[in-house]
Amino acid sequence: MSGWAKKRFWKEASVGAEEDGYSVQLDGRALKTPAKASLIVPTEDMAQGIAAEWDAQEGEIDPTTMPVTRSANAAIDKVAIQHAEVADMLAEYGGSDLLCYRATAPEELIARQAEAWDPLLRWASESLGADLRVVAGVVHEAQDPASLGRLRERVHGFNNFELAAFHDLVSLSGSLVIGFAATRNERPIEELWRLSRIDETWQEDQWGVDEEAAAQAKTKELAFLHAHRFFNMSQK
Repeated sequence: MSGWAKKRFWKEASVGAEEDGYSVQLDGRALKTPAKASLIVPTEDMAQGIAAEWDAQEGEIDPTTMPVTRSANAAIDKVAIQHAEVADMLAEYGGSDLLCYRATAPEELIARQAEAWDPLLRWASESLGADLRVVAGVVHEAQDPASLGRLRERVHGFNNFELAAFHDLVSLSGSLVIGFAATRNERPIEELWRLSRIDETWQEDQWGVDEEAAAQAKTKELAFLHAHRFFNMSQK
């Protein structure tokens, strides 16, 4: 079966062990990706997560309630065929990492950013071998090429499923460092999300909460938390 069915037609979703991973079957028929590739995932935990999503469907199939399935499809249909390009794109975040660009005023925001982000930059230096400089203002300044090279090498080391998750961790937070911290469980994932939103929280403190913006932020937070879960599912 490939693509998305419109209505549930199967009785049971099950997991099967394959030579190179695990498959998910609907009444014995193996799932395929939208591009019609075999849906083979690296861990039983991930396969069970996909099977649970399909088992939970009733009546009309709702892909928005199936994040593990969608991430696995992305890893196979998109990341696998352009792994190097995706890795290079994500590594570029290191040159303009959110944590490095600081406000020039007011003093309270400057202090809040330093308190939140300086410890993560120290962690990146100690654990990732990347010494990233802090910049006042928004004008781009080049980072140490050797540090960026070490970060790039680490990004390229992820497998297709890890990289699919890492893509969302980095793009949603705006920080390569936060993405790496999430993959290594350096902080609770909810805290890392909060640290990525220091500027937004500051604005809310000054002007109040915009309900539409808050709803969009919540959607992004849930995607960030899912990406962390999916990365952990990718670990053999």
